[in-house]
Amino acid sequence: MSRIHWQDYVVIDPEIHHGEPCIKETRVPVAIIVGSIADGMTIEDVIKEYPQLKREAVRAALSYAADVVRQDILLPLAG
Repeated sequence: MSRIHWQDYVVIDPEIHHGEPCIKETRVPVAIIVGSIADGMTIEDVIKEYPQLKREAVRAALSYAADVVRQDILLPLAG
């Protein structure tokens, strides 16, 4: 399976959800989708919770998050 082209699904618009990355034509933030998957929800669970989303949009959110992590410098948390 090839990685989805997230740019087709994710928008950053200061007029929508304070400029947080969201799925196009929705107000669903990428962070909510990624957090839901991290908390153990399946893609199908996320779609049930947010019926305006399609499977490709959820995959795009994950792809976006993967690209962001690759670009940012991450420091380990002390503790």
